[in-house]
Amino acid sequence: MYNPQHFQEHHPAEIARLVDFNPLAALVAMTPAGLVANHIPLLREGEGFVGHVALANDLHRDVPDGAPVLAIFQAGDAYVSPNWYPSKAETHRAVPTWNYRVVHVQATIHWSHADRDKRRAVSLLTTHHERAVNGAAGWRMGDAPADYMAGMLEKIVAFRLTVTRTEAKVKLNQNRTPEDIAAVADAYEKGGRTTLAQAMRQRGDG
Repeated sequence: MYNPQHFQEHHPAEIARLVDFNPLAALVAMTPAGLVANHIPLLREGEGFVGHVALANDLHRDVPDGAPVLAIFQAGDAYVSPNWYPSKAETHRAVPTWNYRVVHVQATIHWSHADRDKRRAVSLLTTHHERAVNGAAGWRMGDAPADYMAGMLEKIVAFRLTVTRTEAKVKLNQNRTPEDIAAVADAYEKGGRTTLAQAMRQRGDG
């Protein structure tokens, strides 16, 4: 992706945080029919990611084991009006733009139809997200009847992504003055875009 130096994010902890808080990735792969994108929740594990797709999804048939894929994690975005910049009233040197935060993960994909791998992928994903939502009362695979769970697992294919390259872009008006940045953050907050507003202020404080 086009990524000017002033928008590049290199801090591993911040990149990990963006991915962890925005786990629904657009998984892009080349197939015989051309480029295909699927939206799949992924979970970081060690140096890679785990996930699963429906058995009915042709992705695991069309994309060979070990093929390159691109996972795109997007952490919110919003339009920027030039009218929000205090500097615009003085110079009129401003145009609309868009702020956003994204992480691109290039990887190779490795499929598995093994029951143990499918159970592990589902267990890791559900444990992680149920703990965040419901704490100790979170749903567990053992809560479902064994035959039902077995039937559901038969309908998925597990996979693991082995990461080859990670690139992050955080575009939050860093090319504008501190006053312009603060004004955009205020406008976002008034419009309910509190997460982006907070990210802009934290970045300005750093």
